[in-house]
Amino acid sequence: MLLALFAVTLLSFVLFGVFEGDRVRQIQVLWAVQVPMDLALAYGAWRLRLLAPQYRRFWSAIAFAGCSFSVGDSFQTLNVLFDPGGASTDGGTVQSAFFIVGMFSNVLACLLFPQGLKTGREKLVFWLDATTVLVAGGVTAWCFAVNGAVEQQDRVTATITAALVVVGAFSATKVALVPRPPMARFAAWPMVAAPVVQGIAAFLPGPFQLQNHYYVFMVLLLPSLLIAVGPRIQETLARTEGPAGTARRRPYSLLPYGMIGLTFVVFLLVLPEHTSARLWGATLGAVVITGLVCGRQLIAFQDNVMLVRRLDVAVDRLTDQETMLREQASTDGLTGLANRSRFTEELGFALIGSPAVLLIDLDDFKSVNDTMGHAAGDALLVEVSERLRAAVRDHDLVARLGGDEFTVLLPNGGAAGAERIAADILRRLGEPMTLEGRIIATRASVGVACARPGDESSTLISHADIAMYEAKRRGKNTCVHYSDEMGARIADEAELVRELGTAVDADEFMLLYQPIVRLDDLRMTGVEALIRWNHPTRGLVSPDDFIPLAERSGHIVSIGAWALREATRQAACWRAEYPAADHLTVNVNVAGRQLRTSGFVDEVAAALSDAGLPASNLSIEVTETAVLDDEESAEAMLRLRGLGIRLALDDFGTAASSLGLLLTVPVTTLKLDRSFVESITTAGRPRAVATAVSQMATALEFSSVAEGIETDEQREMIHSLGYQYGQGYLFGRPLPAGEVGDRLAAMSHTPVA
Repeated sequence: MLLALFAVTLLSFVLFGVFEGDRVRQIQVLWAVQVPMDLALAYGAWRLRLLAPQYRRFWSAIAFAGCSFSVGDSFQTLNVLFDPGGASTDGGTVQSAFFIVGMFSNVLACLLFPQGLKTGREKLVFWLDATTVLVAGGVTAWCFAVNGAVEQQDRVTATITAALVVVGAFSATKVALVPRPPMARFAAWPMVAAPVVQGIAAFLPGPFQLQNHYYVFMVLLLPSLLIAVGPRIQETLARTEGPAGTARRRPYSLLPYGMIGLTFVVFLLVLPEHTSARLWGATLGAVVITGLVCGRQLIAFQDNVMLVRRLDVAVDRLTDQETMLREQASTDGLTGLANRSRFTEELGFALIGSPAVLLIDLDDFKSVNDTMGHAAGDALLVEVSERLRAAVRDHDLVARLGGDEFTVLLPNGGAAGAERIAADILRRLGEPMTLEGRIIATRASVGVACARPGDESSTLISHADIAMYEAKRRGKNTCVHYSDEMGARIADEAELVRELGTAVDADEFMLLYQPIVRLDDLRMTGVEALIRWNHPTRGLVSPDDFIPLAERSGHIVSIGAWALREATRQAACWRAEYPAADHLTVNVNVAGRQLRTSGFVDEVAAALSDAGLPASNLSIEVTETAVLDDEESAEAMLRLRGLGIRLALDDFGTAASSLGLLLTVPVTTLKLDRSFVESITTAGRPRAVATAVSQMATALEFSSVAEGIETDEQREMIHSLGYQYGQGYLFGRPLPAGEVGDRLAAMSHTPVA
């Protein structure tokens, strides 16, 4: 478009030269070229109206002006082409009417567009400067149009020309003084210069008054070109650099001083020639003194400006450093998300409303680090952060609290909105991703907490954390909303965990022993040590209530060590006191966390040595899930077996990889889970599983024990399936050590069948 405008202008310049001396032809070319210029103005302004909607009214007015100019100049072009005798550079009545309408639209645009002035002082300074410019323009218009200083011009033409000068001055004021102009200054100055050039050209002497030279028509065409290129430059700048930002206010503006100078020039031009020398002297003195004062003020302003610039540079440097430090202090270095500090700060601000917090913890993230390395784990965290960003709204905040734990702050939306976003997060995280050539799917547990009146930041985060752990307890890869009941249970569990830390030293634990009998003759061949917590205020606490807490908190290591030492000590005491206990096996349950603890095997060996108990009298019971795909546990069990200790696989048949474990774990005994024994006499499938387990034990030369036998019918069925040993209430409930001693004493006086 710009190239086309310049090409048309260059062509018109050539034609002005070709038709030198033929004023009619030159005028026809002048008017014909005006039309594409006007159309370019209207088209460019209309495009900017769509490109910069915040200045829609301004560009609509400019586009309307361009259309008005196009209609008037098209009419005048046809007029001079078909009526060469009336060819003139001055428009006729129709063209002048459309020209005045267009100029009125331009003035309206300058008055209506957003100025960006906020404080009362900014508005006062702006309107003082603008008034100075308008007064100077008004003086010029009065002197030349009304007072008739330029006598050779037509009065109507002079009035319009003076108005153009005023409009140009006012536009310059807008561009120079308004903080948020609708156009960049680089694009605005051509449009500002256009009426000024047209106004000045009207008062130039010689050929400009006679309009008898080709360069006169070149100058007369320039305003149309300047007006047309302005919107095109602005559109280019807007597309490459974005919308114009807030312009920095200068410490001072030269416009008022320029307008003072213009007023003095006009004043001197209109002084009558017969004015006395005294008036001339006074006038000259006022001009000189004003000039000196202005010069002095400008020097002072320049000094101030230099000082302000130095201060601005120093402040900008400090601001940049502060911004950089603030960003570093509030941003997670790996993912670029907000960090814990920034999240806590933003949550504090959001609590004036009703925010919600989502706490997201990746499920089984440790396995990625262990199997693929920490670099792959970091790459996974970066990908997760991108998916979290995509799942939330623009005004929501995503943060990484540390490790594989993320959080999302939802300033509004309520519980329903939080649930929708949480569901979208789980869906996005569940989509497969490629990591180092491997396709993996990520799962996460999400806890949701909605703020209530009076909640603090720490409270809301704690509630979301409680809900997240509840999601993990329910099987992971799910979302759970916090409730007061959940909080009360977690608080109670937290109190139990705290008390577990001191229970061993306070001697609050005790062991009960449940008999294990040989099914052939119902003779007791072993006992399983079962731990109980004799709480000082709660009474006897069931293992189901505190063992999972001990495993999660890590207290299971110290509690398990105590149980191992106590069980081996008691078994050694029975052997020393009762002959029937020589071959009695004591079974001790060991958690997976204990197996993976460094030095566990040495700890077992030390317990046997201190108690004086042979290794063959100790059986370590582990669950399938405790040793599933765990190299550390498998290695520990191999070393235990090397000591001569028996190994029992407890709750056999309830995990997903039981058959595979039989090939990798050096167990000596399979214990059928009680869930298969409960309905073995009434349901076919439990009987089929029990049969299969017995046959596998026989084929692999393992001992077989059935748990949970409570009736004679169950005992007979289990015995008929080939099981060697049984355990359950039918043979005895968990007993104190003394009652087990009584049974051993009775057995010692009863001959073996």
